[in-house]
Amino acid sequence: MSEVKVNEELQEEPETDVEVEETTEATEQASAEEVQDDEQAVDLGGELAKAREEVVELRDKMLRAAAENENFKKRVEREKQASLKYAGETIFREILPAVDNLERALGQGITEGADAETNLKALLEGVELTLKSLVANLGKFEVKAVESVGEPFDPKLQEALTMEASDTVPANHVITEYEKGYYYKDRLLRAAKVIVSSGEK
Repeated sequence: MSEVKVNEELQEEPETDVEVEETTEATEQASAEEVQDDEQAVDLGGELAKAREEVVELRDKMLRAAAENENFKKRVEREKQASLKYAGETIFREILPAVDNLERALGQGITEGADAETNLKALLEGVELTLKSLVANLGKFEVKAVESVGEPFDPKLQEALTMEASDTVPANHVITEYEKGYYYKDRLLRAAKVIVSSGEK
């Protein structure tokens, strides 16, 4: 072989080595990219699974909160209905002693062997005590009587049944009450039924 050919072959061989090295590096780089892509895909899959678990947990919490809210509303409504149904309980409990006192007054007012005057006096005392007790109980609930007798007639508070002439009570003033009027707190509960003076005869 000639020297020229040998030199050419020697020069060509290193170029082949370089090409092989470049191909190996490219393959390794491609493999590294594939591995990285696979790792990213695994990471995304894990994140997706976690996100789905969180969605399930949050949905469960939301449903529980909605159920608790609904139960709370129902409980409040039941309590409201019960409180409205039995709203007068305390008032009636306070009035019952007055009923007891009236029954006692009637029982003691008629004593066998006593004269009519004594029976009447005992009955009257019992009724007076009962009335005081009842008025005191009404006062606890802020129920007050409207003062009418001797006062000027007020159509907002009183209802005139009739007019009578009077020498002692000025015109348009209340002579007597047929039925008392009452306030409940600051509201008129019942208007008084009164007889109004028309002035002197």
